[in-house]
Amino acid sequence: MAEGGAAVRARDLTRIFGTFVAVDHLNFEIPLGAVWGFLGPNGAGKSTTIRMLCGILSPSSGEAEVLGYDVARDPEQVKLRIGYMSQRFSLYNDLTAEENLMFYAGVYGLSRAEGRELASQWIARAGLRGRERVLAGELSGGWKQRLALGCAVLHHPQMVFLDEPTSGVDPVSRREFWDLIGQFAESGVTVMVTTHYMDEAEHCDTLAIIFGGRIIAMGPPEEIKREKMSGELLEIATPQYAEALDVLTTLPEVREAALFGRAIHVAVADSRTALPLLRQALANRGVTVDRIAPVPPSLEDVFVELVERSDGPAEPAASPGRRP
Repeated sequence: MAEGGAAVRARDLTRIFGTFVAVDHLNFEIPLGAVWGFLGPNGAGKSTTIRMLCGILSPSSGEAEVLGYDVARDPEQVKLRIGYMSQRFSLYNDLTAEENLMFYAGVYGLSRAEGRELASQWIARAGLRGRERVLAGELSGGWKQRLALGCAVLHHPQMVFLDEPTSGVDPVSRREFWDLIGQFAESGVTVMVTTHYMDEAEHCDTLAIIFGGRIIAMGPPEEIKREKMSGELLEIATPQYAEALDVLTTLPEVREAALFGRAIHVAVADSRTALPLLRQALANRGVTVDRIAPVPPSLEDVFVELVERSDGPAEPAASPGRRP
């Protein structure tokens, strides 16, 4: 069992494939009972990190402990105590939802009677009642994810690793899925989840933003938004967003300008100094401005700035989970 209140400890955790450094000297701890998130674009190193922590992939260097067991020396002990839901739907499409749950109950060494009882409980908990005899391959994306989660947690693991669990799922199903995650956390289960959706990242107790295999910020989401954004942010509402962006990106006062929903977010050093200059520059080009005002930064704004400041290429900052 984990000691000192930490479910996971990683020290200089590194994974190299040939000459490519996929995970670069990560250091972090995950407290028992926490919902701990990894936010980053595809290829940032999220899945590779989770696979090392689950004992599926050996670290190239560094070390990690999960629930008190070293992932390199005791991977089988780790696997016995965790649940793992991979990025891809990995269940059997030609088995029903109930049959998939029963199969995994057998894999976990549960008796048939115990497996049937736990499968029935999960079907009720996840709202799968009435779909238990539907082939997994015929379920919609949201129901598949609930089923996959059930197969990962059927044996009541002490910790659950969820790798992009809601990728490709509609917003309503994503919200319902996160309700289930919250229930696990309330029952004392530790959850580590990877995501590239900004709204999902807000649900985490602690968030690590990862880019290019390195953690570039870590802390509660509100703390990251409050402390990691340099300068200030202006929001500009205009019907001529393309023309406005053309103007804004040429101004020396503008650090970054990007679409954010139906408005434009502009990062500047000092909003009081920059605001009249931006307003005048837009007016000189005939751009109509409905509103321009300082706003608190969103997690997406902070992510974009952190990536711009990092050593890696800037293109992926266009950005995980951004929706026009």
